[in-house]
Amino acid sequence: MNMLREVAGELLKMFVGDAWLTVGILSVVSLTGLLTGSGAVPPLLGGILLFLGCIIVLVASVVLSGRRLRRPRRGLAKNRSPGH
Repeated sequence: MNMLREVAGELLKMFVGDAWLTVGILSVVSLTGLLTGSGAVPPLLGGILLFLGCIIVLVASVVLSGRRLRRPRRGLAKNRSPGH
């Protein structure tokens, strides 16, 4: 039982860790499901939309994370002396 609790906790951390990625993927999956389920889009096109949408959300998430990491943090430059 303890092992199941740990696995569930790790899965929750994985989804909550990057909220933008989670919301983006859930949006793509929901929209594709609605379009395909309603018959507005054939299943093959729905699969293509699902694949491309998830790739776009993933790339956008990586780019945003990269920008956040590259941005200098406030206060660090002020505390450094010229010798460091």
